[in-house]
Amino acid sequence: MNDISINIPDKKEPSAVFRWGILVFVSLAMFGNYYIYDSVSPLADVLSKQLNFSDSNIGMLMGIYSVPNIFLVLIGGIIIDKIGTRISSLIFAVLCMLGAIITAFSGGELVIMAIGRLVFGLGAESLIVAITTVLGRWFKGKQLSFAFGVNLTIARLGSFTAFNSPTWAKSLYADWHAPLLLAVGAGILSVVSIIIYWGMDIYAEKNYAMHPVPKQDEFKFKEIFSFSSSFWYIVLLCVTFYSAIFPFETFAVKFFIDEHGVTRGEGGFLISMIKIFAMILSPLFGLLSDYIGKRSFMMMIGSILLMPIYLMMNYTHISLYIPMAMMGFAFALIPAVMWPSVALIVEEKKLGTAYGLMTMIQNIGLALFNFLIGWVNDFSGGYSAGMWLFSILGFLGLFFSIMLRKSETGPNGHGLEEGIKKIWMTKNT
Repeated sequence: MNDISINIPDKKEPSAVFRWGILVFVSLAMFGNYYIYDSVSPLADVLSKQLNFSDSNIGMLMGIYSVPNIFLVLIGGIIIDKIGTRISSLIFAVLCMLGAIITAFSGGELVIMAIGRLVFGLGAESLIVAITTVLGRWFKGKQLSFAFGVNLTIARLGSFTAFNSPTWAKSLYADWHAPLLLAVGAGILSVVSIIIYWGMDIYAEKNYAMHPVPKQDEFKFKEIFSFSSSFWYIVLLCVTFYSAIFPFETFAVKFFIDEHGVTRGEGGFLISMIKIFAMILSPLFGLLSDYIGKRSFMMMIGSILLMPIYLMMNYTHISLYIPMAMMGFAFALIPAVMWPSVALIVEEKKLGTAYGLMTMIQNIGLALFNFLIGWVNDFSGGYSAGMWLFSILGFLGLFFSIMLRKSETGPNGHGLEEGIKKIWMTKNT
């Protein structure tokens, strides 16, 4: 099997249509994943009224998702490198579906619902790592950042659909149970999409000239510390950026209703603006970074946009559409550049481990901030203290992106600041 490209030289490379077909199906799996994750936020006030859940309870439902990933997502990355993306992604997708089923059929019991979210978390982040590794294999050297952007667009459509479900599925929100059945359907979509990807990947291996995926013969824990400083700056930017976005989304609809007097439907649309901007702009930012490079500089811009947003919403009467548009712009810019940058820094045989490590640390931030913000809101009786905490994360994100730029413009850079245009000019000088 490992000599396939040598023994059968007449086989062609997979066509662009086939590669993008792979992307569509793994992205649909992420669509379902994202829908399940964000299915709780539009239900926050319903859970408070019908089940008497406090903000701490709701924060726990979101935060417990991240707890297993603090310990297991790195193992998930190692598993991906050892057994491959096909079987590992199917295992993770099935866990996502099971978690959604447990949550939906919890009978309103907080503990059972939390167990469902925990099972979902066991699979969700590792599934993202597996899919990210798939994209790294299929698109490295072929519009990698653009492919990541398209992937994020389809995935975030899942969040957009979930956040706007109080509008398109309004009748279901008379009860807390019915909207969670939609999340079960999203889990089924993920499993089916991964099965289709599996079949396509096997077909490609048999019928196209595919380079064999290098495997880690033996994982050594100390190799984690062999990653470059640029990788670690990206990891730190990742944890601060996502901790500023996703825990805010947990309470955003409730915050908009309580502090700004909007309806649940309008609140859902406001928070979904983040996804709208990301869906439209992520592929464009990815294509731009492929062409011009300047990846760390683009991450700096995204961090600057994030810093004033929370205080604007908390202390001014400015239209909420303005800060949410700014947040959407940042949410489109940073991930579209950040995730493919790792594939440029880390060798392919360690890519699953690198993404697993990055996601593990990200989930430490997500768990801590979901728990912390829920507790702070209950303790302070309002939202101001939490909004200050989110703002501080924006400043930290700017610091880490500046350090990344300093690292990449030095002698040990990995080419993050170089794009197709610069490489072409160098070759033709």
